[in-house]
Amino acid sequence: MSNEDEKEIIQEEQNDATGETTETQSEEEEKPKKKKRFGRKDKSEELKGKINDLEQELGEAKDKYLRLFAEFDNFKKRTIKEKIDFMSTAGRETIAAILPVLDDFDRAKKSAEDSDSSETFSEGVTLVYNKLHGIMKSKGVVAMESTGEDFDPELHEAITEIPAPTEDMKGKIIDTIENGYLLNDKIIRHAKVVVGK
Repeated sequence: MSNEDEKEIIQEEQNDATGETTETQSEEEEKPKKKKRFGRKDKSEELKGKINDLEQELGEAKDKYLRLFAEFDNFKKRTIKEKIDFMSTAGRETIAAILPVLDDFDRAKKSAEDSDSSETFSEGVTLVYNKLHGIMKSKGVVAMESTGEDFDPELHEAITEIPAPTEDMKGKIIDTIENGYLLNDKIIRHAKVVVGK
Protein backbone atom coordinates (compact mmCIF):
# COMPACT_ATOMS: atom_id res chain seq x y z
CA MET A 1 0.00 0.00 0.00
CA SER A 2 1.09 3.45 -0.83
CA ASN A 3 1.02 6.45 1.46
CA GLU A 4 -1.97 7.92 -0.37
CA ASP A 5 -4.02 4.77 0.07
CA GLU A 6 -3.19 4.70 3.75
CA LYS A 7 -4.31 8.33 4.11
CA GLU A 8 -7.64 7.56 2.43
CA ILE A 9 -8.27 4.56 4.73
CA ILE A 10 -7.42 6.63 7.82
CA GLN A 11 -9.70 9.39 6.62
CA GLU A 12 -12.58 6.99 6.06
CA GLU A 13 -12.10 5.49 9.50
CA GLN A 14 -12.17 8.90 11.10
CA ASN A 15 -15.32 9.78 9.16
CA ASP A 16 -16.96 6.54 10.23
CA ALA A 17 -16.06 7.26 13.84
CA THR A 18 -17.63 10.74 13.71
CA GLY A 19 -20.54 9.56 11.53
CA GLU A 20 -19.71 11.87 8.66
CA THR A 21 -18.93 11.13 5.06
CA THR A 22 -16.91 13.07 2.60
CA GLU A 23 -20.13 13.85 0.74
CA THR A 24 -21.72 15.40 3.86
CA GLN A 25 -18.64 17.49 4.40
CA SER A 26 -18.92 18.89 0.89
CA GLU A 27 -22.69 19.51 1.41
CA GLU A 28 -21.98 21.39 4.64
CA GLU A 29 -19.37 23.45 2.87
CA GLU A 30 -21.96 24.34 0.21
CA LYS A 31 -24.71 25.21 2.75
CA PRO A 32 -23.02 28.32 4.11
CA LYS A 33 -22.46 29.45 0.53
CA LYS A 34 -26.17 29.04 -0.15
CA LYS A 35 -26.98 30.92 3.03
CA LYS A 36 -24.75 33.73 1.93
CA ARG A 37 -26.48 33.87 -1.43
CA PHE A 38 -29.89 33.82 0.27
CA GLY A 39 -28.73 36.62 2.61
CA ARG A 40 -27.68 38.69 -0.38
CA LYS A 41 -31.17 38.37 -1.91
CA ASP A 42 -32.76 39.60 1.31
CA LYS A 43 -30.34 42.49 1.45
CA SER A 44 -30.94 43.47 -2.20
CA GLU A 45 -34.72 43.37 -1.68
CA GLU A 46 -34.34 45.50 1.44
CA LEU A 47 -32.20 48.00 -0.50
CA LYS A 48 -34.73 48.06 -3.35
CA GLY A 49 -37.46 48.79 -0.81
CA LYS A 50 -35.40 51.64 0.67
CA ILE A 51 -34.72 53.02 -2.81
CA ASN A 52 -38.46 52.95 -3.60
CA ASP A 53 -39.23 54.73 -0.32
CA LEU A 54 -36.57 57.37 -1.00
CA GLU A 55 -37.84 57.89 -4.58
CA GLN A 56 -41.36 58.33 -3.22
CA GLU A 57 -40.14 60.84 -0.61
CA LEU A 58 -38.21 62.70 -3.32
CA GLY A 59 -41.32 62.83 -5.51
CA GLU A 60 -43.38 64.20 -2.61
CA ALA A 61 -40.68 66.78 -1.82
CA LYS A 62 -40.58 67.89 -5.47
CA ASP A 63 -44.36 68.19 -5.56
CA LYS A 64 -44.36 70.18 -2.32
CA TYR A 65 -41.59 72.44 -3.65
CA LEU A 66 -43.48 73.10 -6.91
CA ARG A 67 -46.66 73.94 -5.00
CA LEU A 68 -44.79 76.28 -2.65
CA PHE A 69 -43.02 77.92 -5.58
CA ALA A 70 -46.34 78.46 -7.41
CA GLU A 71 -47.92 79.85 -4.23
CA PHE A 72 -45.01 82.22 -3.71
CA ASP A 73 -45.13 83.33 -7.36
CA ASN A 74 -48.87 84.07 -7.03
CA PHE A 75 -48.22 85.96 -3.79
CA LYS A 76 -45.51 88.02 -5.50
CA LYS A 77 -47.78 88.88 -8.45
CA ARG A 78 -50.67 89.76 -6.13
CA THR A 79 -48.43 91.97 -3.98
CA ILE A 80 -47.06 93.80 -7.03
CA LYS A 81 -50.60 94.34 -8.37
CA GLU A 82 -51.78 95.66 -4.98
CA LYS A 83 -48.77 97.96 -4.81
CA ILE A 84 -49.46 99.35 -8.29
CA ASP A 85 -53.14 99.82 -7.44
CA PHE A 86 -52.21 101.54 -4.19
CA MET A 87 -49.73 103.84 -5.93
CA SER A 88 -52.23 104.75 -8.66
CA THR A 89 -54.86 105.73 -6.08
CA ALA A 90 -52.55 106.89 -3.28
CA GLY A 91 -53.71 110.51 -3.37
CA ARG A 92 -57.38 109.59 -3.76
CA GLU A 93 -58.51 111.25 -0.52
CA THR A 94 -56.51 114.41 -1.16
CA ILE A 95 -57.80 114.68 -4.72
CA ALA A 96 -61.38 114.02 -3.56
CA ALA A 97 -60.97 116.90 -1.09
CA ILE A 98 -59.84 119.24 -3.91
CA LEU A 99 -62.76 118.34 -6.22
CA PRO A 100 -65.17 120.90 -4.64
CA VAL A 101 -62.60 123.62 -5.46
CA LEU A 102 -62.65 122.48 -9.10
CA ASP A 103 -66.46 122.62 -9.02
CA ASP A 104 -66.35 126.19 -7.68
CA PHE A 105 -63.87 127.16 -10.38
CA ASP A 106 -66.12 125.63 -13.06
CA ARG A 107 -69.19 127.47 -11.73
CA ALA A 108 -67.29 130.76 -11.57
CA LYS A 109 -66.04 130.34 -15.14
CA LYS A 110 -69.50 129.40 -16.38
CA SER A 111 -70.97 132.41 -14.63
CA ALA A 112 -68.30 134.74 -16.07
CA GLU A 113 -68.91 133.41 -19.60
CA ASP A 114 -72.66 134.14 -19.31
CA SER A 115 -73.49 137.27 -21.31
CA ASP A 116 -75.96 138.53 -18.68
CA SER A 117 -73.36 138.36 -15.88
CA SER A 118 -71.39 141.35 -14.68
CA GLU A 119 -68.64 139.11 -13.27
CA THR A 120 -65.40 138.70 -15.14
CA PHE A 121 -62.90 135.90 -15.12
CA SER A 122 -59.56 137.71 -14.96
CA GLU A 123 -56.49 136.54 -16.83
CA GLY A 124 -54.72 135.55 -13.59
CA VAL A 125 -57.68 133.47 -12.41
CA THR A 126 -57.84 131.83 -15.86
CA LEU A 127 -54.17 130.87 -15.53
CA VAL A 128 -54.75 129.35 -12.08
CA TYR A 129 -57.84 127.53 -13.37
CA ASN A 130 -55.93 126.06 -16.34
CA LYS A 131 -52.94 125.12 -14.18
CA LEU A 132 -55.14 123.34 -11.60
CA HIS A 133 -56.95 121.38 -14.32
CA GLY A 134 -53.61 120.53 -15.98
CA ILE A 135 -52.14 119.20 -12.71
CA MET A 136 -55.24 117.10 -12.01
CA LYS A 137 -55.14 115.68 -15.54
CA SER A 138 -51.43 114.80 -15.19
CA LYS A 139 -52.26 112.89 -11.97
CA GLY A 140 -54.89 110.83 -13.82
CA VAL A 141 -57.99 112.77 -12.73
CA VAL A 142 -60.56 113.08 -15.53
CA ALA A 143 -64.05 114.57 -15.42
CA MET A 144 -66.83 112.32 -16.70
CA GLU A 145 -68.92 113.44 -19.64
CA SER A 146 -72.50 112.98 -18.45
CA THR A 147 -75.02 115.30 -20.13
CA GLY A 148 -76.76 113.58 -23.03
CA GLU A 149 -75.39 110.16 -22.09
CA ASP A 150 -77.47 107.12 -21.05
CA PHE A 151 -78.01 106.92 -17.29
CA ASP A 152 -75.66 104.34 -15.74
CA PRO A 153 -76.13 103.71 -12.00
CA GLU A 154 -72.49 102.52 -11.84
CA LEU A 155 -71.27 105.99 -12.87
CA HIS A 156 -74.11 108.36 -12.07
CA GLU A 157 -76.19 109.30 -9.05
CA ALA A 158 -79.70 110.46 -10.01
CA ILE A 159 -80.76 113.48 -7.97
CA THR A 160 -84.17 113.75 -9.61
CA GLU A 161 -86.19 112.74 -12.65
CA ILE A 162 -88.01 115.21 -14.86
CA PRO A 163 -90.19 114.74 -17.93
CA ALA A 164 -87.94 114.32 -20.98
CA PRO A 165 -88.16 117.24 -23.44
CA THR A 166 -88.06 114.80 -26.38
CA GLU A 167 -88.81 111.11 -26.80
CA ASP A 168 -85.15 110.19 -27.47
CA MET A 169 -84.03 111.79 -24.14
CA LYS A 170 -85.98 109.28 -22.04
CA GLY A 171 -83.57 107.41 -19.75
CA LYS A 172 -80.79 109.85 -20.62
CA ILE A 173 -79.11 112.52 -18.53
CA ILE A 174 -80.64 115.95 -19.15
CA ASP A 175 -78.43 117.99 -16.84
CA THR A 176 -75.34 117.47 -14.66
CA ILE A 177 -75.54 119.07 -11.22
CA GLU A 178 -72.08 117.95 -10.06
CA ASN A 179 -69.39 116.44 -12.28
CA GLY A 180 -68.18 112.92 -11.63
CA TYR A 181 -64.45 112.18 -11.67
CA LEU A 182 -62.25 109.20 -12.48
CA LEU A 183 -58.78 108.63 -11.04
CA ASN A 184 -56.81 106.30 -13.32
CA ASP A 185 -60.09 104.86 -14.65
CA LYS A 186 -61.51 104.28 -11.15
CA ILE A 187 -64.44 106.31 -9.89
CA ILE A 188 -63.57 108.70 -7.07
CA ARG A 189 -66.86 110.61 -7.27
CA HIS A 190 -70.15 109.77 -8.99
CA ALA A 191 -71.76 112.40 -11.18
CA LYS A 192 -74.94 113.90 -9.70
CA VAL A 193 -77.41 114.16 -12.54
CA VAL A 194 -80.99 114.88 -13.59
CA VAL A 195 -82.53 112.06 -15.64
CA GLY A 196 -85.35 112.31 -18.18
CA LYS A 197 -88.36 110.04 -17.78
